[in-house]
Amino acid sequence: MKLSIVIVNYNVKYFLEQALLAVRKAAKGLAVEVFVVDNNSVDDSVQMLREKFPEVKLMANSQNLGFSKANNQAIAQAKGEYVLLLNPDTVIREDSLSAPLAFMDAHPEAGGLGVKMIDGKGCFLPESKRGFPSPEVAFYKAFGLSKLFPKSTRFNRYHLGYLSADETHEIEVLSGAYMLLRKSVLEQIGYLDEAFFMYGEDIDLSYRVVQAGYKNYYFAGTTIIHYKGESTKKGSLNYVKTFYNAMIIFAQKHFGGPQAGLYVGMLRAAIYFRASLTLLANWSKRLFPLLLDALLIFIGLFLLKDIWANLRFDDPDYFKPSLIYFNYPLYIGIWLTTAFFRGVYDQKLKAGQLVSGFALGSLLIAAVYGFLPSHLRASRMLIVLGTIWAIGSSWSWRYLLALLGKGPLEQGQQLHNVVILGSLSESERVQRLLYKARVQNNLIGTVAPSESEADFKQFLGAIYQLEELVQIYKIKEIIFCAKDLRAEQIIYWMNRLGPEVAYKIVAEDSLSIVGSNSKNSAGDLYTLELGFKIAETMAKRNKRLLDLSSSFIFLLFSPILAWSCASPLGFIANAWAVFWGQKSWLGYAKGDSKLQHLPKLRPSVLSPADSLPQLPDEEHSLHRINLFYAKDYYWSEDARLIWENWRKLGRKKQPAQSRSQPLPSTQKQD
Repeated sequence: MKLSIVIVNYNVKYFLEQALLAVRKAAKGLAVEVFVVDNNSVDDSVQMLREKFPEVKLMANSQNLGFSKANNQAIAQAKGEYVLLLNPDTVIREDSLSAPLAFMDAHPEAGGLGVKMIDGKGCFLPESKRGFPSPEVAFYKAFGLSKLFPKSTRFNRYHLGYLSADETHEIEVLSGAYMLLRKSVLEQIGYLDEAFFMYGEDIDLSYRVVQAGYKNYYFAGTTIIHYKGESTKKGSLNYVKTFYNAMIIFAQKHFGGPQAGLYVGMLRAAIYFRASLTLLANWSKRLFPLLLDALLIFIGLFLLKDIWANLRFDDPDYFKPSLIYFNYPLYIGIWLTTAFFRGVYDQKLKAGQLVSGFALGSLLIAAVYGFLPSHLRASRMLIVLGTIWAIGSSWSWRYLLALLGKGPLEQGQQLHNVVILGSLSESERVQRLLYKARVQNNLIGTVAPSESEADFKQFLGAIYQLEELVQIYKIKEIIFCAKDLRAEQIIYWMNRLGPEVAYKIVAEDSLSIVGSNSKNSAGDLYTLELGFKIAETMAKRNKRLLDLSSSFIFLLFSPILAWSCASPLGFIANAWAVFWGQKSWLGYAKGDSKLQHLPKLRPSVLSPADSLPQLPDEEHSLHRINLFYAKDYYWSEDARLIWENWRKLGRKKQPAQSRSQPLPSTQKQD
């Protein structure tokens, strides 16, 4: 056996499918065995593997053992001369196995090898080649000097930025996304250190390879796609903590004396420093739009006050100071709150959401206006003019960003232009997938995968004209049909066209179209599989808002309302639990063995099954009820169920659903 490939999977079914199809192509003519170790995924990865990849040696764990332990499970059984540790969110070229193996055969001093990696936008990934994180190197990385001086031999030794990405080099650290190792070396130095749960294990293993007298190489003779972002979001606090804690484990293991203490202290400081930067960046991204809206609205209201005072009352000092110090902050607070709950500050925003968000705020202001004492009631015309200004100012700056290709505002039905690169039959299949998955785009046409197939009555052009077609038709997304194209061709065009275009790949016979527009975020996916509305940001916010507002009202009027429930004390206890977010009024019915496949919800007092008659004695009944609740969720349905099951709001816990007795048999018993 020449090569054993080990892939550890955790809930990335669609990327795993694409990775294995690419491996299947690259492995032709080679003596290869493939292991997939699944760390207790709940996305049906195991079922997909058994159905589509019977040749794979599957090891299904009952819990998430982490990257190192899972890899070691397969390495222990591997029979290959070489072992390749490969991420599931990768796509390898047809020569990404044969060419590195030939290089390793020709270089007996090589203990390990990594390859050139690009992300889903075609950009080179600097972690393809790295140096050891010595205290000095780690300091420069942790405090951002490596980014400020990317070509410096001193400040960027971590990513070896001074070495050409297009040439093969001896390096120190390999990436765990593609790590080709001699099995004999692994037997000599030991497998992955299981003290590392995620991150750091590749650095540790690379270090031990070099310590044993072997060399690690960066091999530029082939390129793979590494989508990244599928396991841990790079912009998260969890990533910062996990990554630098892994560095601490590495330092404590390999450095001794005062050097280790200094290194660990520096890394701990880096954790707090980078965590602070991450928090600041995340909060600034979230708060900037809200603060900018507040500022613009206040400026507008301040100017409108003087304009209206002059026009209507011919007195610039007509309005009292309380207008600025009380009314305007109240109005702005209400507008921003209703805008928030309408999704104005979400990642994607439609103009209708913005208008309705501020309009709802104005209705609420009008309602509050009537309860204010007379000396705090300002002109109602200021509320009307303020509404117009709030909508106009908030929309204007978002529209300007949209014109620059940034910001969350979606420009109505201005869909981005897409082409499909593949045969007519595959193109038609992709179009059906897009239609069934309800993906909206402006499909310009199909590009032929070769010049010989280019019938210009049916195709926009041939693959060699792709660059010109992208410019002429202002293409923003290309969907590659892997059945008709070599991975080498796909990677070539991603490199050539660059990150201004989004790329997706549809594998042969796959029902999903996969890509990634950022190395720091989870991949993009078009699939026919069921989507859950309850997992959407707006739905989760509305559900929590209903819980919060209803529990507040219930507690406020509990002396009256509690006695209408079967358990008054239980009603008050549940209302407090819902108010503080420990429970929700509505959730899944208990007794469903497949709940792990649905989006997580808080423990609940009621379920949709409470309004149904006794369930039939079928194993999947409860799951179907929960499935449709998650799929078609709407807050008004929760409100209806609360009303219909009012007397049950005081129960301590949701009971297991009762089932009706089986129908009597019409057959005679023996």
